[in-house]
Amino acid sequence: MKWNLPNILTVLRLLAAPGVAVMFLYFHRPLADWFALLLFVTASLTDWIDGKLARAWNQETKIGTMLDPIADKAMVVIALMVIVGYSSMSPWLVLPATVILFREVFVSGLREYLGDTAGTLKVTKLAKWKTTAQMVAIATLFAQGVFEHYLGMSAFGMDQALFERIMAGEVPDELGLGWKYRGMIWAGHAGLALLWVAAALTLITGGDYFRKALPFLKEER
Repeated sequence: MKWNLPNILTVLRLLAAPGVAVMFLYFHRPLADWFALLLFVTASLTDWIDGKLARAWNQETKIGTMLDPIADKAMVVIALMVIVGYSSMSPWLVLPATVILFREVFVSGLREYLGDTAGTLKVTKLAKWKTTAQMVAIATLFAQGVFEHYLGMSAFGMDQALFERIMAGEVPDELGLGWKYRGMIWAGHAGLALLWVAAALTLITGGDYFRKALPFLKEER
């Protein structure tokens, strides 16, 4: 393997994928949420940086081309597992997460079956937008977890009626619950909407890949 900077960034992104889950094993919330969010966002940015550098410096390699989509898929799949497992919104997250996971397995299976002809399923511009939508949605949902946990910590032991009076502005918000609550609601709705958009793009790109693979799947007469 050629160790240039773009390839190093790709490998680091691949290693960061399980690191997102590890954060929840070694740290208590909300630290785990913060670390997972920062790690995921930083790793996601390298997806854009390593490609730009590889093209600008003419350092595109076969190993980098192979590892790049694997690192992206690992980041998305592991992060979705963590979010569905820890989020209070999980019933609404399960379907788009299932669509995304199914598509990744399906397309990977197609590429494995096609072997040398897998070049037919080159990454399209829409597929890149799909990956971007997935990563933005996941980062937003991690942020929702940060707000939700801080809100829960702040309101721990508080009477529900008192909490509602604070939210209604009838009682001074000495704990700063208002901005945390609004942040949680905004991040939750935005992240969920973005994940559904990503799931829709996932279905479209998966169907496009299947259409391109069909000629190679026909039985010989």
